[in-house]
Amino acid sequence: MEFLQGQRLETTVAVAVAVVAVAAGAAYLFVRSRKPKGCLDPDNFREFKLVQKRQLSHNVARFKFVLPTPTSALGLPIGQHISCRGQDAAGEEVIKPYTPTTLDSDLGHFELVIKMYPQGRMSHHFREMKVGDYLSVKGPKGRFKYQPGQVKAFGMIAGGSGITPMFQVTRAILENPEDNTKVHLIYANVTYDDILLKEELDSMAKTYPGRFKIYYVLNQPPETWEGGVGFVSKEMIQAHCPGPAADIQVNFDCLITEDYSPELGIGSHQLCLFKAESQHGAVSPFQVLRCGPPPMNKAMAAHLDDLGYTKEMQFQF
Repeated sequence: MEFLQGQRLETTVAVAVAVVAVAAGAAYLFVRSRKPKGCLDPDNFREFKLVQKRQLSHNVARFKFVLPTPTSALGLPIGQHISCRGQDAAGEEVIKPYTPTTLDSDLGHFELVIKMYPQGRMSHHFREMKVGDYLSVKGPKGRFKYQPGQVKAFGMIAGGSGITPMFQVTRAILENPEDNTKVHLIYANVTYDDILLKEELDSMAKTYPGRFKIYYVLNQPPETWEGGVGFVSKEMIQAHCPGPAADIQVNFDCLITEDYSPELGIGSHQLCLFKAESQHGAVSPFQVLRCGPPPMNKAMAAHLDDLGYTKEMQFQF
């Protein structure tokens, strides 16, 4: 009898331990799977403190803003942007959209890489910002939301500071081990020093050689230069981007996002997101993301038409 009671006691303890272990495991998985609540408000501006300002060149700086807690996420869907509010040199309010270079996986902070133009109204605000100052931010903004696997490949054409949304989407794709989407990026600038995020872009190309290809184009290249020269041409697009497919529709959304610079038109950037959707409900083979100044976008639209991206394949919001 004592032997049986001992067995029953051991069985009860074992079951209790198993239940506790399962409950603890479930709780752990729940905590891990639960996404941190976003810090943005789409209707109201919120203040975020600048904790680091690092000058990358004479007119480019990386701004790091802290979130409420070390485990907070900004809450910005991939492919969307935020609205930043500041004051220009005359003290007048100015609001401009920007795309962070960080993702929601970067907890506790978000970063903006800003090119500050001499006559730029919001550029003035960022140029005057000091560590400890606060930036008013509202969002998320934008119609584009990326879903892993929605296309087989992206073709991207970026000009100047238009690289930031491309960088954000590319990072999200490459850092997701379950996303097999390939990215082909053409990035145009005036001079070598104008290239933003080059170290990060080159690192991604080296780390993911089978999934990410980048082709740089300069209007005024240095003496030793292996990339493209001049403006982005049809031939460059044909050589460095996937070709169009017959069964997709291409939708694009344009948004003026920076102060226009007449030199090459690459100072401001106009965000054009081409959302490809299969007419048969299948995964689309190709999608184009364009981000550059208005003159560049007009030229790229003409190139895409000539290369077979028909009007029926393009829809502008």
